[in-house]
Amino acid sequence: MISEDTHGKNTLASVENGGGETITIPGVLPVMLLNDVVIFPNTIVPVVVSDEKMVKLVNDALSSSRMLATFTRITTPASEKPEDQFYHVGTASQILKMFRVPDGTMRLLVQGLLRIERKRTVSTEPYLVVEVEPLSVEQKRTLRVEALMRRLSGDFNKLAEYSQQIPEEVKIAVYNINEPGALADIIASNLNIPMATKQRILEETRLEERLSLVVAQLSHELKIVRLGSKIQSEVESEIDQNQREYYLREQMKAIRKELGEEDDVNAEVEEFQQKIKAAEMPQQALDAAHKELDRLKRMSTASSEYTVSRTYLEWLVSLPWNKASKDELDLDKAEKTLNRDHYGLSDVKNRILEFLAVRKLKQTGKGPILCFVGPPGVGKTSLGKSIASAMKREFVRMSLGGMRDEAEIRGHRRTYVGALPGRIIQSVRRVAVNNPVMMLDEIDKLGSDFRGDPASALLEVLDPAQNSTFQDHYLDVEFDLSKVFFITTANDAVQIPSPLRDRMEIIEISSYITDEKVQIARDYLVPRQVEENGLKKSDVRFSEKGLAKIIEGYTREAGVRKLEQQIAAICRKVARSAATGKTERCSISEKNVEKYLGPPHFQEEMLAKTSQIGVAHGLAWTPVGGDVLVIESTWMPGAKQLQVTGRLGDVMKESAQIALSYLRAHADHYHLDNEVFSRRDIHIHVPEGATPKDGPSAGITITTSLASLFMNRPVMQDLGMTGEITLSGNILPVGGLREKIVAASRAGLKILILPKSNEKDLYFVPEHIKKRLKFHFVENIAEVLKLALMPPADGKEKW
Repeated sequence: MISEDTHGKNTLASVENGGGETITIPGVLPVMLLNDVVIFPNTIVPVVVSDEKMVKLVNDALSSSRMLATFTRITTPASEKPEDQFYHVGTASQILKMFRVPDGTMRLLVQGLLRIERKRTVSTEPYLVVEVEPLSVEQKRTLRVEALMRRLSGDFNKLAEYSQQIPEEVKIAVYNINEPGALADIIASNLNIPMATKQRILEETRLEERLSLVVAQLSHELKIVRLGSKIQSEVESEIDQNQREYYLREQMKAIRKELGEEDDVNAEVEEFQQKIKAAEMPQQALDAAHKELDRLKRMSTASSEYTVSRTYLEWLVSLPWNKASKDELDLDKAEKTLNRDHYGLSDVKNRILEFLAVRKLKQTGKGPILCFVGPPGVGKTSLGKSIASAMKREFVRMSLGGMRDEAEIRGHRRTYVGALPGRIIQSVRRVAVNNPVMMLDEIDKLGSDFRGDPASALLEVLDPAQNSTFQDHYLDVEFDLSKVFFITTANDAVQIPSPLRDRMEIIEISSYITDEKVQIARDYLVPRQVEENGLKKSDVRFSEKGLAKIIEGYTREAGVRKLEQQIAAICRKVARSAATGKTERCSISEKNVEKYLGPPHFQEEMLAKTSQIGVAHGLAWTPVGGDVLVIESTWMPGAKQLQVTGRLGDVMKESAQIALSYLRAHADHYHLDNEVFSRRDIHIHVPEGATPKDGPSAGITITTSLASLFMNRPVMQDLGMTGEITLSGNILPVGGLREKIVAASRAGLKILILPKSNEKDLYFVPEHIKKRLKFHFVENIAEVLKLALMPPADGKEKW
């Protein structure tokens, strides 16, 4: 309840309401803040209240004086303080009526009585209460005031003639008002002007200035209303003209019919009827086509809707509803085609041959949905073309990279100007069969914004249980996509939305090792570049060692794109020599590669030639293949600090900390001096500091390097290792083992220490590489240190 001393003892003023009743206004009032509404004195305004605090304020006001202070809320307040949330000038108002709505809100009729200015805040709970005082307003009537009043009345009457939004009671009130301030207030309250301008009029205490402000705003509003009325008249006139033209066209049509002239519309309708019959549409599409054709018959050729309807029919009749290419079901031929175009990739080829075998046994079936995941340049896109060639199907590719609009997949509805089907339907129409091999490239690079989420639209397309009833927004009829062989590609499967990833069969395509790249270059890249550069096979020859030199010295990639560019560069130089008359045969070997390509761009890191204390060799996976890391450790007098350098990531830094913590925790087991740790700083460095490095697989290498340092025992020279370590000393499995082992062999390592859990991954390593290496599979770090560290001087381990 509003307290007695808030309303009863401090009287602000007494005013008369519209009924002649004298109302006493207290000097302290509860505050109702309004959004985008300014209540003027002498006006009645409807207000909706839903906030709990405001509901309590209204209940308390109704049970006492029915008085409150209305202030307009500031759009961008200067601070979060309650007093900074609203303007300092408002209106002392009275609640005339209150209606409760079932949803808990209140609808009020509030009458403005007096301009007031806030002075200080009395309380903020349960709602804001402030002390106010009346705003001193000038009341002097001059000749200028009289002139402004007449101008206001005249312009308002003109505005009322144009606008239907001004209530009749407001017009009568304006006509009967003789007091200039009240006239300005009631007109300003009914003008469609910005809230800030209304607030400025409310705050203006000088009578002439207030009237001038309202006159200016009223004049501007009158110009807008007049212009709107003019535009409306022009629109109605244009509609009348269109109706007149319609009647004239109908008369011309009747005249042509009497003269026996050929009706172009009838000829076009007849043509569409024949195309609809030949299209062999399903019943739903057939009904839609006949319905649209009936609409077309009744339209004028000059109508804009005629073109829209005609385009829609053209799309319906041109789609391959029941037209499919015949699959090549000879498995031997299909296998030869796949092997001819691509080296390796046995998993992918086997999956395609399995699909053809099933199709041979069962003619009806849904097309598979495959997702090739691998680094750039490994042949994902070209593999799709080979699959289409092997199956004797049409091939169509659609790039999804950067796509953000759902309509690219589902199309636009025909209500939009220039609407077309989505790219799925467009691609099917382009190849003119309903069972193509459709490659959706870069599916992991889909975007989304206010226009929708293309990945969500693809959920239906790539779901074998749903895509038989795919509905494009433009066609608005079902089209069967279940016969389409969908293939998607991605560089990173993690970036594919989870619901979309679950609908596809993921096939990993790993990066190529050097031996595989040599074979690909010899069998595919060199012949292609020789032909593209106008050479003959006899003009240039690449040796295998020469190709290996190009691969290792001039490229760093998972695929073979850069390799093909370097081969192309050599072929261009040979072509230049041939064009100038030099007919010598060029042989590209390990010795003369630099003659054509210049100095090598990359060099393998030189490994230590002798066993060293604190130096260990780790195996790393990179997006362009495996690599060997040299990890160095040293220590110096200091205060027990650990420093790691070499541009290491957070995970690798954590591995260094785990390694040190493990050795300190097991110092007694390994006969290490615990006091030494407290007097030394330890520094771990991984060379090639400009290259970022991260991952947990260097854990056992860092531990071995530190153990070598602490025990003063060198690490075996030709030994490498990889594995993640835990605080308890267990060895966890790691990824990329195939690439790591190949890198170790290339670097000249002879012995590898690997996690026991990774033993199964040797299946994917080429046999000729496995024969060069000796493998040790371990489960804890103690096994690693026994294998990696050189024997102590006395030849006996103490742990």
